[in-house]
Amino acid sequence: MTTASRAKHKFCRRIGQCLWNDPKCPSAKRPYPAGPHGKGRRSKLSTYGELLLEKQKLRLHYAISEKQLQIAYAKAKQGEGQAHEKLFRSLEQRLDALVFRAGFAPTIFAAKQYVSHGHIYVDGKRVDRASYKVKEGSVISIKADKSPAVAETAKKSNCVVPPYMEVDREALTATLTRVPQVEEIPVSVQIMSVIEYYAR
Repeated sequence: MTTASRAKHKFCRRIGQCLWNDPKCPSAKRPYPAGPHGKGRRSKLSTYGELLLEKQKLRLHYAISEKQLQIAYAKAKQGEGQAHEKLFRSLEQRLDALVFRAGFAPTIFAAKQYVSHGHIYVDGKRVDRASYKVKEGSVISIKADKSPAVAETAKKSNCVVPPYMEVDREALTATLTRVPQVEEIPVSVQIMSVIEYYAR
């Protein structure tokens, strides 16, 4: 694991688990905070601290900035429906998140890079914006002749695909068959705590 990768997983050591279920994450071997006192009992967080922690977990899982999460929350509050459900779904339906979820990229960071470098197509059109919201029924694809290295990585993936997606590794396509249900999204975050954090 590179120095950059270790830095990205620093938060995982703090919470004692990997945000992205990466078996190579340092938290897998050392599920305790870094430092000489890391193996001791974890200090109890205040109510604010617990809310902040869940918010940080959500933000870091999708590798987005604080401003991006604030904007997503503001949009989720608008209109009808439960804010926590709309927020969670809007993040999960980001193009980079679904590229990662389909196993087309080994990490969320690689997924962002693949999108920004023009390796990813949605319904046959190249999309280079990681925050692009994928609609129900849309097909995400990789063109092997134009991105052979990315295609090879995608074909070798053995990740577990969530029930709201269908993936064809040979054809290098992933379809968002339906809108994700909150309980199906594989992110260990108390989403209501995130709402409470911003609603303070």
